[in-house]
Amino acid sequence: MKKLIFIIVAISLLVLAGCSKSDPIKDEFAKCISDKGVKFFGSFQCSHCTNQKKLFGDSMKYVAYIECGPLGGPQNQVCVDAKIVSYPTWEFADGSRLVGERTLEELGEKAGCTL
Repeated sequence: MKKLIFIIVAISLLVLAGCSKSDPIKDEFAKCISDKGVKFFGSFQCSHCTNQKKLFGDSMKYVAYIECGPLGGPQNQVCVDAKIVSYPTWEFADGSRLVGERTLEELGEKAGCTL
């Protein structure tokens, strides 16, 4: 019985250790750029988009992300209507865009959010 409890506790600790930690600074930054109307157009097939998502880590859940990948069909209509031709594309509230991989600092400067 003690051995079983030990195994359960050990497995629980391993699972908890493997869980990623939230970064409150990145959370606030991601919320800020989303609140300022910044949209991230990308594709699951795009390695540069994957790199952008990794920069945000768990805070990516706060980013206004639009998946444009065709998923076996035509490009997402939202992306077609927005005339997205390259990934990643960051669109700002004023309609301006940054295309390609960007640093968090670049995005923050353009959006008016501090990191």
